Amino acid sequence: MARYTGPSTKIARKFGEPIFGADKDFEKRNYPPGQHGLAAKRKKSKEYGTQLKEKQKVKYMYGILERQFHNTYDKACRMAGQKGENLLFLLESRLDNVVYRMGVAPSRAAARQLVNHGHITLNGEVASIASTQVKPGDVIAVRERSKSLEVIQSAVASATKYSWIEFNAQSLSAKFLNVPTRQDIPENINEQLIVDLYSK
Repeated sequence: MARYTGPSTKIARKFGEPIFGADKDFEKRNYPPGQHGLAAKRKKSKEYGTQLKEKQKVKYMYGILERQFHNTYDKACRMAGQKGENLLFLLESRLDNVVYRMGVAPSRAAARQLVNHGHITLNGEVASIASTQVKPGDVIAVRERSKSLEVIQSAVASATKYSWIEFNAQSLSAKFLNVPTRQDIPENINEQLIVDLYSK
């Protein structure tokens, strides 16, 4: 399966929530996609279906593919602590996600593109791999030649601040203070369903 490049609103409607952030189109049509929409007769989802749906939702939310997701889960299982929370901590520590949390990109997809195109530095070195794991104390910044990009300037103007990232709007740089706690992560995710799915 290749990375999904279709309309994000369609995916958000599939899961019944704006998983990619604020979406005016979703607000207008917050019912399932398809010809019949709300009128469609949908079977009650069983336990496996509910677990699979939650996993798919998180994959789309963070923009990663099945193999990457499974490898991340395996890594989370080898860490001390709860598997589900470890999974979210690893996803939150990805470079593309941290760039999104900094507020220099309007979405994770846009943040990934900034990283892939060499607009971001990690500890002073150009970083072009979106899945790079950021560690507490690392400094992430926008390259000097990229600071005037319109997408970055407009994103910073409406950025949300997060307690685990110390952002400097003047230098467009940020320090990753610590991995967020489970309560700090604002997305609506039931990680236990994913653990139950992989435990089958």
